[in-house]
Amino acid sequence: MRSAGREDDRGPDTGPRWARGRKIVFLVTEDWYFCSHRLPIARAAHAAGADVIVATRVDAHGARIEAGGFRLVPLPWRRRTTNPWRETRAFFAIFRLYRRERPDIIHHVALKPAVYGGIAARLARAPVQVNAIAGLGFTEVSRAPHARVLRRVMRAVLRFAWGGRGAHAIVQNPDDADVLVAARLLDRAHVHLIRGSGVDVDRFRPAPEPGGRPVAVYTGRFIASKGIRELVAAARLLRARGVDLEVRLVGEPDPDNPESIAEREVRGWEAEGLITRQPWVDDVAPVWRDAHIAVLPSYREGLPKALLEAAACGRPAVACDVPGCREVVTDGENGLLVPARDAPALADALARLAADPDLRRRMGESGRARVEREFSEGRIVDETMDVYRRVIAEAGRG
Repeated sequence: MRSAGREDDRGPDTGPRWARGRKIVFLVTEDWYFCSHRLPIARAAHAAGADVIVATRVDAHGARIEAGGFRLVPLPWRRRTTNPWRETRAFFAIFRLYRRERPDIIHHVALKPAVYGGIAARLARAPVQVNAIAGLGFTEVSRAPHARVLRRVMRAVLRFAWGGRGAHAIVQNPDDADVLVAARLLDRAHVHLIRGSGVDVDRFRPAPEPGGRPVAVYTGRFIASKGIRELVAAARLLRARGVDLEVRLVGEPDPDNPESIAEREVRGWEAEGLITRQPWVDDVAPVWRDAHIAVLPSYREGLPKALLEAAACGRPAVACDVPGCREVVTDGENGLLVPARDAPALADALARLAADPDLRRRMGESGRARVEREFSEGRIVDETMDVYRRVIAEAGRG
């Protein structure tokens, strides 16, 4: 979103003047995540005249990244690994990249890039690092004793990584902003609130509900903190009550996450008839066209893109009243909010929507209007470009 009084930073036809001749590096763990969450921002920066470099593990999306006009730097890492040699290689590859390219802005996407890249950026004396945090990781949501220890360690590491004057963070909800400030990781002026990565409202469009049995869909990774087990428990309660509702899981377990649910457990639920299963697909718009309800019983989120895409398709949501989810869902307006880790409340909310097509329609219309108004891709891109312009100006003054 362009701020008032900023017109002198833009040319009449050539885009933001700050971008011309600048160099921006995006550091992302996986190429698919860059394409799903940061590609529109990189395109906007490139179109405005910036040289854009994408450093990531390359799997199946390298050609798509290069087709966007970006320079691709493959990295030898994954989101999670127990191989210290590989992690050391990845860190020094990042450090050498920053020293060689001397970027004007380094955009770290997610927590691991913010840690590795933040340390490398500080050691390389990079002028600006922007750390986009889509959630604070399992240490912030887990109740396990070791998670509290890891949380202290993580915050100490981030204080060093973000200790330079040019360190900034982009968060997706005000709760995460408050955590960063209260933990003394960054000053309030260096924490920027941008709600999500945006939705392509032309690709995700409302469609009539399908006929037949109502379907509630969860899309994403099968990890415990997403509330998958509570959702299955709710499905068991609904079946006992005779509620006619299909619970469909679209996605896969995530072996790179310590809270991943084992494949055999998911297959057991399927064999018991509690859920149906659909493999992950890159294009989830048809998934929402085939659904009646979106469900995300997560314990905490940054700002869930799945709920935004479902809302753009006119589907109401059932989610937990936790940071991130309550930024998207207003209880009684475009969906229903329930307490986290509460399977009976989740079952009640799903049963209510399953039984009331008119309520689903009204909530779906409200959700679509809200996405158009607050969460469109164009708005998020503009807000991110404004952060870039501001941090470049601040670095220049420094």
